[in-house]
Amino acid sequence: MYFSSEQPRIIVVGSSSIDLVLETEKLPQPNETVLAVNSESYFGGKGANQAVGTARLGASVYFVGCVGMDPLGQQIMRNLVSENVNVGFVHETDKEATGTAYVTTSHGHAAIVVVPAANKYLKTSHIDEADRYFHTVDLVLIQLEVSMEVVEHTVKKAKKYGKMVGLYASPALRISEDILENVDFIVAKSNELYTIFGEEKREEVLKKYYNKVFVRDDTNSTIYFDGNEMKYYRNDKDETVYKMGMGDAFTSGFAIALCHGNSIEECVKFGNEVSSRVSGGKGSQTGLPRMADFLS
Repeated sequence: MYFSSEQPRIIVVGSSSIDLVLETEKLPQPNETVLAVNSESYFGGKGANQAVGTARLGASVYFVGCVGMDPLGQQIMRNLVSENVNVGFVHETDKEATGTAYVTTSHGHAAIVVVPAANKYLKTSHIDEADRYFHTVDLVLIQLEVSMEVVEHTVKKAKKYGKMVGLYASPALRISEDILENVDFIVAKSNELYTIFGEEKREEVLKKYYNKVFVRDDTNSTIYFDGNEMKYYRNDKDETVYKMGMGDAFTSGFAIALCHGNSIEECVKFGNEVSSRVSGGKGSQTGLPRMADFLS
């Protein structure tokens, strides 16, 4: 694993939220009421998770997102600043409250409902306001908790300047051929391939997009096709208790390793290691490791 002396420069375009996490003895079934044994709130949103994740791993990060003009939005802004993320392009809207997510978790399994709220008001014009920074970065990260119009516009802008683009295709939506052709890597969940690609057979998807699509599951395993054979890595430690944000953590680690010029194999291994460490703490951002954790 190689880390250069150059600081990676990354723009993350995406969502931010406050996550309310309810711990229960069992996940409720339809028409069933259960009692929570604990409730806590954490910073979340796939975009903010990746902004914090890459910043902790040594990148210079700009975050482009949208929050409400409310106390929760201010909390998110202060948290991002404290994590050394540039929030100059985080916009505030008075049309909606800040995004939230409601998570019910039980013995390592979770049911999640996301309320996008202010995240829906991230517009292509907001992406254009950051135009002068797009040509200076090494990589752009995007997810699917903002509008597809914003996703497509971001990909086009990044490619206009010849920049690498990473997509975490979650929550799963059908991805256009134009996006599939122009992004450099795609992280997807194993049970969502048909929604994303319109193809149920994992092997067919991986062979078509070799060294480009990386399929994950909740055991912290990653599979991809390198052009010759299927490659599989799994890293699930005994203390893997909290599985929130593992996909964002993998994406952050993969992106950082890629920016430092590592091979695809090394990028996957590093992404898996970052993901395994985030699972040791509650919330999507709490357990995100820092670069010093890997260099000591």
